[in-house]
Amino acid sequence: MSEVKKIATRESYGKTLVELGKEHDDLVVLDADLAGATKTGVFQKAFPERHIDCGIAEANMMGIAAGLSTCGKVPFASSFAMFAAGRAYEQVRNSIGYPHLNVKIGATHAGISVGEDGATHQCNEDIALMRTIPGMVIINPCDDVEACAAVRAAYEYVGPVYLRFGRLAIPVINDPATYHFEIGKGVLLKEGKDVTIIATGLCVCEALEAAKLLAADGVDAEVINIHTIKPLDEELVAASAVKTGKVVTVEEHSVIGGLGSAVCDALCEKAPVRVMKIGINDRFGESGPGAELVKRYGLDAGSIYKKVKAFV
Repeated sequence: MSEVKKIATRESYGKTLVELGKEHDDLVVLDADLAGATKTGVFQKAFPERHIDCGIAEANMMGIAAGLSTCGKVPFASSFAMFAAGRAYEQVRNSIGYPHLNVKIGATHAGISVGEDGATHQCNEDIALMRTIPGMVIINPCDDVEACAAVRAAYEYVGPVYLRFGRLAIPVINDPATYHFEIGKGVLLKEGKDVTIIATGLCVCEALEAAKLLAADGVDAEVINIHTIKPLDEELVAASAVKTGKVVTVEEHSVIGGLGSAVCDALCEKAPVRVMKIGINDRFGESGPGAELVKRYGLDAGSIYKKVKAFV
């Protein structure tokens, strides 16, 4: 059996920007002195006249992106999630969100899988921050195929979009020949009757593996990939909750304000059931290899399996 192909979604981001750049002259890319890390350096090389390095000034970069969008351009402002969502929050809120401008934010190096950079760079709060901005679309793809499709969808969408990408190479689970991406629509990956596992980002693959372990114990888990946190596919989430009666959310993000909170917000109104949130439990990250941190914080398949089994 051949080894599963692994690609970091930040690589997918840079690659797709180049493809879109060939198709659309209005696409411009901004970076904050991190083009090598965010992988927008490939766009810079292909289209130097449409790439702007704003230096280590993320807040200013968001203002420049906002201005460009009012001149008919489609700007992708790129930086680490900690800086894009954290350092530049005020500018994203007031200069992009408030006037509802057509700016795309490419936030790479999100979550604890950033690894050795440590707690200061491991942004586990970005989804929560972006969810509070009215009209902001939030997309957290689970693999290379989905990430590429998400970048294209973000370009086509008119309005602000926050795209969340990772540093760690993760398994490619989708088939590019058959995969279809639609903003705001979740993906039912596996049907089940005993419990619903709703995952996002790199946790989707782990949730699928956990479902296999649960199946061996006679637990039939339904698995849903929620790539768009906002707007949430409430219809799919509620229908599955009614079907199984128990829901588990899994995310590489704080359990406060992220996918779990969005799901609970929807279910308390549409289908009240028991919910367990798996994620970063009100604590900061720490320095270490990304894959090891995923295990340490209980986001790997084995940990998810144990928690879901106990919950069921």
